[in-house]
Amino acid sequence: MSNSFRDLLKKIGSGEHTKEDLTRAEAKLATKMMLLGEATPAQIGAFLIAHRIKRPTSEELAGMLDAYSELGPKLPAINDERPAIVFGIPYDGRTRTAPISPIIALLLACSGQNVIMHGGDRLPTKYGLSLVEIWQGLGVDWTKLELPKTHQVMQKSGIGFVYTPLHFPLTASIWEYRDQIGKRPPFATMELIWCPYAGDAHIVTGFVHPPTEERFKATLCEIGITKFTTVKGLEGSCDLPRDRTAIIGLGNGANPIERLLLVPREYGFTTQNVPLGSSEELLSAMKLILQGKSSELMQTALWNGAFYLWRCGICSDMSSGLATAKELFYSGAVLKKLQELQQAINSCHN
Repeated sequence: MSNSFRDLLKKIGSGEHTKEDLTRAEAKLATKMMLLGEATPAQIGAFLIAHRIKRPTSEELAGMLDAYSELGPKLPAINDERPAIVFGIPYDGRTRTAPISPIIALLLACSGQNVIMHGGDRLPTKYGLSLVEIWQGLGVDWTKLELPKTHQVMQKSGIGFVYTPLHFPLTASIWEYRDQIGKRPPFATMELIWCPYAGDAHIVTGFVHPPTEERFKATLCEIGITKFTTVKGLEGSCDLPRDRTAIIGLGNGANPIERLLLVPREYGFTTQNVPLGSSEELLSAMKLILQGKSSELMQTALWNGAFYLWRCGICSDMSSGLATAKELFYSGAVLKKLQELQQAINSCHN
C-alpha cells in the first residue's frame, strides 16, 4: 500500500465538510501513481469514485493533464500556419445519434487543416460505437501504426490518430476500474481536453453540462491554451446538433470567451438529428456522402462542415463554409482525401 497515495485519497474522500481539493502538483502525482500501478487497486477504485463525487477542480484537471503530458504520447509538430485541430470526443462512443466527426476530419484535411483524433476501442461505460471502428469501416486502420508511422501518415494526409491501447498502454488498467465502477470518473472529463500533440493546437471539445464547460475553460487557461472551441454537442461529442440551437464557446487568444448560438433552421436545415442504427447502416450512409449523394446524414455533414470550415479560418462565415462544404463533398474531393489517407497508411504497412 502507498502511504503517499493514501494521504491524497484522504484529502478528496473525507466527506462533505472536511474534504479538500488537491493542488495541481498533487493531482499530477496521484494520476501518475494510478497509471504506474504504485497505488493499490482498493486505493485507485476509492480515489476514482471519491473524485467523481467531489467533482474535479480546474487545477486538479490541469495536474492530471500534466501527468498525461509526462507519461503519454505526443505526435511531433508539423510546420503549418494554422494550429492543428485536436478533437476531444468521449472515448465510450455513441449509442443514440449518428456520429459525423471522421467525415469532418476528412473535409478539413481536404481544405489544408491538420486534424488529430484520439481514443480506443469500445469502452465503458457506454460501450458505444468508437471512432476506431468507424475509420476501419472506411478502410482506415489506425490500430497497428506505431506513433512515428502515425506521424508520417499525418504529414502526408493531414490526419493523425493517437490510438491509446497502442500509444498509451498505461491507461489500460484504468478502464477496468471504469467498468467496475459503472460511472465515468474525472479521467473521462480530462481526456476531452487532452492534447497528444507537440505543436500549436486548437482544442475542440464537446460537453453536456454547463459546469463542465466552465471547468474546461478554466483548465485550458491554467495550462496556457487560449485557442479552443467548446460545443454542447451530441452525446457530449463535438458534433453540432440539428434538433436544437448549437451552443458554442469560442476561445480566441487573449480575447474574452465569446458565446455563439447557431440555429439550424436559419441555414436551411431541418431540426432533427440522424439516429444511430447499425454500424453497417452508418458506414453505408457515410460512403454515400463521400460519393456526393444527398441524404439526411449529408445534411449533418454540411451543417458541421460549414461551422468547422469557418471556425478554422478557411471560410469567412457560415454561408461561405456551407458553399465550400457542398463543393468539396459533391465534387469528390473529400473522397479523394480518404483515398490519400488509405494510401498513406498502406505505404506504412509495406
